[in-house]
Amino acid sequence: MPEGPSVRKFQLLTSPFVGQVVAKVGGSSRKINVNDLNALRLQDSQVHGKNLYLAFVAAEGPLGPTAEEIVLQREAASGASSPAQGGQEQVRAPQTHPQDEELRELQRSRAKPPDAAEGPGNWLRFHFGLFGSIRANEFSRANKANKRGDWKDPIPRLVLHFESGGFLVFYNCRMHWCSSPRADPASDILSVEFHRGRALDALSAPDPVCYTLLDQRYFSGLGNIIKNEILYLAKIHPLTQGSVLALSDLERLLDCAIQFSSAWLHSKLHGKGLHPQIYQKEQCPLGHAVMKGTLGPSGGFKRLTWWCPQCQPAVLSGGGDPSPAT
Repeated sequence: MPEGPSVRKFQLLTSPFVGQVVAKVGGSSRKINVNDLNALRLQDSQVHGKNLYLAFVAAEGPLGPTAEEIVLQREAASGASSPAQGGQEQVRAPQTHPQDEELRELQRSRAKPPDAAEGPGNWLRFHFGLFGSIRANEFSRANKANKRGDWKDPIPRLVLHFESGGFLVFYNCRMHWCSSPRADPASDILSVEFHRGRALDALSAPDPVCYTLLDQRYFSGLGNIIKNEILYLAKIHPLTQGSVLALSDLERLLDCAIQFSSAWLHSKLHGKGLHPQIYQKEQCPLGHAVMKGTLGPSGGFKRLTWWCPQCQPAVLSGGGDPSPAT
């Protein structure tokens, strides 16, 4: 399943098309009527965790100013409303309204839908399942024969051709219309607003840490690959209860989550692949045999998990009993 770094790369592929009008549509989706997108303007593109949101408005409607343009407009208005007094130029203290901080605040506020995109059904939400992807200005081609021996190219769920001549192609994704992005930047591990305190509180609960890490309420965008890799990097057994770990251990695990996710995104943006240390491996980097199991809460979704019993030993609970890791 595409995780946070992958979906952020998808968003970067869509960003150059923001402001452009859809000239032609195609695709096999039956969840939405793809023709509804014809002649609409792509107004905004946002990513929250594992979900991509695209806002569409009527092409004849005004395209709202960008965050940078709003800052410049406010700067100009402020200068016009503050004439010089006594023949001297009036100087404002930079710490009062620093432009950089205002720009960051405007960018953070974009978690809310733009005014022009308000109303039911103007945001299209994409979830990419296990193998979903986006391509810009190219189609995916078959790199192997299917079970029938045919070399058939993947069928797009949605194709958006824009007036500029460019196009976006969406594969193996689920789509539905919504009134606004369901976003909580404080839970997104790749957001500048990620709330470490709330994440640490969640990790310290008396639950196996491998369950908590996949809870999108606290670790939006963190998926099974990241979970396996950071538990190995932090030398923590996946079934260790968070409540028996020292705060320093939880801090280290959280640091690993942020650093690994950021490094993975950086690699993707530079066209490099991921080289996991434990995920789907038979041996860890130190040559120890790796164990594999399907782990998850009772009655909940269970995921394949890889760990090294020697590098990630089981931890005793507070009562001296072995954790479920054994």
